[in-house]
Amino acid sequence: MQKPLTNLARRRLLAGSAGALAAAGMGATGLARGSSATPAAPSAAPAAKPLPPYAAWKDPDSVIVHSANTIETRRSAFGDGVITPSRELYVRNNLPPPDESVLDDRDAWAIEIQGVKQPRTLTLGELKTLGVETMATVLQCSGNGRGYFPHKPSGTPWQVGAAGCVLWTGLPVRALVEHLGGLEGDPAYLTGTGGEKLPDGLDPNTVVVERSVPRDTLQDAMLTWDMNNEPLSLAHGGPLRLIVPGYNGVNNIKYIKRLAFTADQSPAKIQQTSYRLAPLDAKPGPEYPSAWAMTPKSWITAPGADGAAVKAGRQLVRGVALGGIHAVKRVDVSIDGGKTWKQAALVGPDLGKYAWRQFALAMELPAGEHLLASRVEDTEGNVQVEERVENVRGYMNSSWRDHALKVTVSQA
Repeated sequence: MQKPLTNLARRRLLAGSAGALAAAGMGATGLARGSSATPAAPSAAPAAKPLPPYAAWKDPDSVIVHSANTIETRRSAFGDGVITPSRELYVRNNLPPPDESVLDDRDAWAIEIQGVKQPRTLTLGELKTLGVETMATVLQCSGNGRGYFPHKPSGTPWQVGAAGCVLWTGLPVRALVEHLGGLEGDPAYLTGTGGEKLPDGLDPNTVVVERSVPRDTLQDAMLTWDMNNEPLSLAHGGPLRLIVPGYNGVNNIKYIKRLAFTADQSPAKIQQTSYRLAPLDAKPGPEYPSAWAMTPKSWITAPGADGAAVKAGRQLVRGVALGGIHAVKRVDVSIDGGKTWKQAALVGPDLGKYAWRQFALAMELPAGEHLLASRVEDTEGNVQVEERVENVRGYMNSSWRDHALKVTVSQA
């Protein structure tokens, strides 16, 4: 577990790490962001949609608004900083967020803790007296990369932008469990329940956002109230959110009102039949794998992202790479669609195994069409897959081939 960062350290991280790129001898070519033009394929909606009121503070030039509950970061907007600025971070809500009034008195927010020897309901103000740590993690929607599935699964056609690297500050769950006397019995799962308002007249289990993950996640899980050195916004789960490092976004419960250690997985639909990796010809159900831990994944962010012009000559090929539940070991880059590979440099600060790493490789790009690809390996020897794992809902696409970036290089 990482030690808390000072405010000064966090400000430095949020400022980005373009200086680290220069120090790595990568040169300045290609460091400027690309344009905010709509990606070529798969195409986004032709007319820009307005940001919803609860996320109106987002940077409209850095995001694609798919709907009121789904906002994607543009590929060109990842830039040079390890930490994704809050104004550019994607949004995915399974239900509309609570009323903004829940932020009027943040410390009054209450969470029920069950499955421990001393079960209690604690306020956020009380949680803040029990300890604090800061950790960087990748936050990624299970459907990131869904837009590349040829069968066009239902749901938002995310490309690469339903992901970001974020600084969280809050209370480690292990410290909370210790404060409450330890676990009761031998529960198998950690279960979090969201505090969104449920529609009237429906069975709560059909709509509630309630997810169970393996119990061993409690060692690094956190109850967080601060994101990127600011109080947690409503768009991202404020006033209190469960963070399960290395696990897909749906398991990181927003507006958390109940944390329980349970013998069984939640009976909620979102646990039993949603977010399951079912084959194309099957109906999703509990017999199929759940969208839990993320797998190694990377993608190129420059040059040529979002249609930016690329001139022949020396270019800095850049991108981001994550290892999921393990740290990033190395990243290889190809400019010919995977025929040949060269190892890139890992640049910028290493914020721990759950954060992503930036990578960069200076290369000569001749005029013509190129397919820029990246492939990450984690510290356990797991290598990013070439082909997607087909599944009916388009979850957990880590294919380096799908995420490759086609660019047309013109004469300098």
